[in-house]
Amino acid sequence: MLAAARMAATDPAARTARALWWTRPFAAALLEESLREPGPGEVRVRTLLSGVSRGTEALVAAGRVPASERARMRCPHQAGAFPFPVKYGYCAVGVVEAGPSELLGRTVFCLHPHQSGFVVPAESVLPVPEGVPVERAVLAANLETALNALWDAPALPGMRILVLGAGVVGACAARLAARLPGAEVTLVDRDPAAAATASALGCAFALPEAAPGEQDVAIEATGRPEALAVALEAVGEEACVLVLSWYGAASAAVPLGGAFHSRRLRLVSSQVGAVAAAMRPRWPHRRRLAKALELLADPAFEALLDELVPFEAAPARLPELLREPRRGCIRIDYRRSDGG
Repeated sequence: MLAAARMAATDPAARTARALWWTRPFAAALLEESLREPGPGEVRVRTLLSGVSRGTEALVAAGRVPASERARMRCPHQAGAFPFPVKYGYCAVGVVEAGPSELLGRTVFCLHPHQSGFVVPAESVLPVPEGVPVERAVLAANLETALNALWDAPALPGMRILVLGAGVVGACAARLAARLPGAEVTLVDRDPAAAATASALGCAFALPEAAPGEQDVAIEATGRPEALAVALEAVGEEACVLVLSWYGAASAAVPLGGAFHSRRLRLVSSQVGAVAAAMRPRWPHRRRLAKALELLADPAFEALLDELVPFEAAPARLPELLREPRRGCIRIDYRRSDGG
């Protein structure tokens, strides 16, 4: 691997790349760009796989990022601006082809848009731990979001924990919760087929109308505001409903009448841009992301992997896939293309 990386460092083809740009609603193109030589403290990475964070990227592809959130929604190394044209994404895994000797030839994770290769500061990449396959490593950003959500709730051993939504982030949260000693975790989804996912993650399963009650924590990760009513109904007195979904420009009709106040329920938001308050003094973002990568050694996360799309086919396939109701992580495969 190290010898191959050194050869690639002198290959002129490694100095160009192609990136996926959203040019108008649900229309994408692969555009070529030059890669400069890495400077001191920088690396050049050849991408192997990138993951599509479906909920967020569907909003980006649709041009539905609210104007008020466009600055906060910028991802690391993004180019362009919302709504269009924009180069977006944050789940890339690749091999370091040029840079510091301790990273040369290493497989790394980087919060970077969908692109066949890129140059970034060395501090922007994290080595993928041994025992974590490349295919699972693309889930690191999603798992980091779920980990932060459990801290925000907080979800603790022995609790009854309800997770609404069997998409990637919800399923990640369910699996982390299921590993808490003594926790009773139920994954709720409208699709009965999600029962198989719940079983693979070590959770019980329920349809929304059969969600169990008296829960200590409910984590709403469906992306649908109406699911908040199910979550509020399911929790016990003085419990927490944690809103992990981001609804974009949509408004949410939240049932705060009835017994909401007398039961002293808490409605809490969680967003990965800030480390959960209780952990923030000791956990910088890099440490939290490194922990998420480490946790992906758990083979149960294989259940969250979905379609593998060749990079060349991404402009045609992604608009279709982002419109479909899918649960697993769509991955873009750069190993099947010439890379740019």
